[in-house]
Amino acid sequence: MDKVMSWFTDSLAPGMQRVFGNPWVSAVASAMQKILPFILVGSVVSIYNVFVRYIPSLPDLSFVNTFSFGMMSLIVAFMVPYFGMTELDHPKYEVTAGLTSVTVFLMALCPTVASLAKNAESGLTEYLVTDINYLGGSGLFVAIVMALLVMLIFHLYSKLHVLEGSDAVPDFVIEWINNIIPMTFIYLLVGAAVFVLSVDIVGIIDVIFQPLNAIGQSLPGFLIINFLYVLLYSVGVSAWSLNAIVKPILVAGISANAAAVAAGGAPLYIVTTETIFTTALIAMGGLGGTLPLNVLMFRCKSKKLRTMGKICIGPSIFNINEPLVYGAPIVFNPLLMIPMWINSIVGPLIVWFAMSFGMLNIPAGVNNVSRIPAPICTWLTTDDWRAFIWFAVLFVVYLLIWLPFVKKYDAQLVEQEAKREAEQTAAEASPATV
Repeated sequence: MDKVMSWFTDSLAPGMQRVFGNPWVSAVASAMQKILPFILVGSVVSIYNVFVRYIPSLPDLSFVNTFSFGMMSLIVAFMVPYFGMTELDHPKYEVTAGLTSVTVFLMALCPTVASLAKNAESGLTEYLVTDINYLGGSGLFVAIVMALLVMLIFHLYSKLHVLEGSDAVPDFVIEWINNIIPMTFIYLLVGAAVFVLSVDIVGIIDVIFQPLNAIGQSLPGFLIINFLYVLLYSVGVSAWSLNAIVKPILVAGISANAAAVAAGGAPLYIVTTETIFTTALIAMGGLGGTLPLNVLMFRCKSKKLRTMGKICIGPSIFNINEPLVYGAPIVFNPLLMIPMWINSIVGPLIVWFAMSFGMLNIPAGVNNVSRIPAPICTWLTTDDWRAFIWFAVLFVVYLLIWLPFVKKYDAQLVEQEAKREAEQTAAEASPATV
């Protein structure tokens, strides 16, 4: 076990930090973090819509969701190059690259122009039309690819040092030219592909990412995603680093579910943020199902575990387990890491089969408000009274998985505390020396 822990400490954790610290990956991860407020706005409306089903007289607020969560790809198209320019040390291009990315993203969607009658005096008015679904979760992969392309071109151009500061030319003129050149190249490149060569950029990107999305939406992909989240977390690497890769899959899933329900169909995709986090079935008390651990700590004989149990129970109820993970600790503690890893496999397996066989509703609307205590958030996310039953079942399962490991760890701590107390007592009883 010492060799395994040494490998985690010396090889895995530093290696993962380097991978996720890459400026290109980091830019996407940062963008995914910054869209959280827009997701939360949509989440509030989704929770509100649960009550609308029971009280039909309440007003329809779905337009709020459409123009917050529903604009996610548009926002990501701006955010990725914005953060990318910072990561690549080109701060003067942050806003320009972001806005360029937004416009070429819209260009890549290959919008059509429709003519509508405005009035007899002005005649026909032309409107730019595109599928609004691609501005939300459906277009997330397209937005990221176009954003990375913009990042690359601005980065390469900045390395050329085409125009530098000069006494003969005002700085603002140089800045204009240094923005215009890469922008023009990007517009010509994407525009020629879309409007001259009739390249279906959206179709190509969908084909490229379809295998990744298909794997992510499968049972093995579901288990891998959940295990990686917990594995990274337990070795001190931020689990949110995975968002650059995983978040687009999760968002695409819930977007497709929402669209299916709006069209009168049924949700199909289980692998969503809502299933993993917001239902608090897999992340019960937080990643790794730590709420039952917190409850067990109240019955421990170790002073440390009992004290930490009392301190952490408040956050745990609201599905926040950082105090517990770092305070117990679970991080780099084999006796608590192992059951946390087991929970990250067993919990998702149970949830997958419960939803696959119709024993629990698949989440059908965006809801990232996971800080509501479970099982209330479980019911709100699934809109299913059976959520209370599955919460109880999983609580017991996690409890039984934690129990033998907690007993062993508790016994070790009791022995250590007794040894320290004996040493302290001996030190106090020994005669003072001059």
